[in-house]
Amino acid sequence: VVVKMIPDNRLPPRHLHSVHTGKTFAVIKWESPYDSPDQDMLYAVAVKDLVRKTDKIYKVKTQNSTVEYTIKKLEPGGKYHVIVQLGNMSKESSMKINTVPLSAPDALKIITEKDHILLFWKSLALKESNFNESRGYEIHMFDSLMNISAYLGNTTENYFKVSNLKIGHNYSFSVQARCLYSGQMCGEPATLLYDELGTGEDSSATKPGRSTDVAAIVVPVLFLLLLTLGIGFVVLYMRHRRLQSSFTAFANSHYSSRLGSAIFSSGDDLGDEDDEAPMITGFSDDVPMVIA
Repeated sequence: VVVKMIPDNRLPPRHLHSVHTGKTFAVIKWESPYDSPDQDMLYAVAVKDLVRKTDKIYKVKTQNSTVEYTIKKLEPGGKYHVIVQLGNMSKESSMKINTVPLSAPDALKIITEKDHILLFWKSLALKESNFNESRGYEIHMFDSLMNISAYLGNTTENYFKVSNLKIGHNYSFSVQARCLYSGQMCGEPATLLYDELGTGEDSSATKPGRSTDVAAIVVPVLFLLLLTLGIGFVVLYMRHRRLQSSFTAFANSHYSSRLGSAIFSSGDDLGDEDDEAPMITGFSDDVPMVIA
């Protein structure tokens, strides 16, 4: 059975949905109110900015059953309500779109000074063509010990000074493109944990405690290595002295005062104590041999 819908210009567009959403555009798609239109159809695409409270209307004329349309000139991190209907103000189809926010700043780092810290980051304009430095950045802080968040302020520079930090508290700092219109249309935040404060009451002692901990480990290890090397040198020196003394004693025991030098016998003469003893050439038959 083949069923064909009766053309009715009062029906709404079908299957309205978003295909792709970027920072400044959105691709939407829908189908005609009925199959195989036999003439061009005029659609009205209304885009309502839910943040700025403004409206824009675009007209699309086509005979295709499936329509794909790109909405341009949107703002990063914006919220929009899209309505599509035929030009004769028939029933409508609607949907909501949230554009992609600006990226988070890169290379966020902390430099610790005597009584304050400095937050540094790369300019967001280096990778975001839609970002203007005049918009600036806003900085937030979260104290995990007190479980409270605080808005520290905004700046158009690539650094920010933070003072009056409490000793023993762990902080998280976030930097993002400044929000527009009552905290909306914000950029993605870059977050960095700062948990290097020591414990105490003097707020000026906000130097990193991690370097102290590393020194507490490295110094004893270096001391042990030096001590081991010193003991090794002493042992080698004692062995050298002992060998030297043994050799001197051995040489003195073989010293010949007549020759004025030490005499060492070969392996064949080991055990001979008197080199000048006469050589025994033989025995006489009439002399008894006595073996003791």
